[in-house]
Amino acid sequence: MAVRGLGSPVRFTLTAGQKGDAPQAAALIEGLPADVVMADTAYDADALRQTIADKGALAVIPNNPSRASKHPLDKQLYAQRHLVECCFSKLKQFRRVATRFEKNRPKLSSRRHSRRHRAMATISVHTT
Repeated sequence: MAVRGLGSPVRFTLTAGQKGDAPQAAALIEGLPADVVMADTAYDADALRQTIADKGALAVIPNNPSRASKHPLDKQLYAQRHLVECCFSKLKQFRRVATRFEKNRPKLSSRRHSRRHRAMATISVHTT
């Protein structure tokens, strides 16, 4: 899920449970204007960092502990990622979504259109 600066959802992608999040991240932020892109350690991939740099944005992603060459992390900026977690928290208040009763895209998408404030978030996109 891509989220704007104050935690409002912008875009989401449904994937199978066994699929990783990082491979979908580049498509998720494609076409979205951003000055800063924040994500958690699971998104620490050179390809994603390059995609973010190509957008002219700053990647604020903690380094994976197994990474050989470390990238700098702006900890003050990364602290703002709590807004994404707040979006998750709001989503989990709605039992139907939190327990994944709506497991296919048409059902979940129809709910999203009728209730725009109920969405998941993992990537935060900040603009100034």
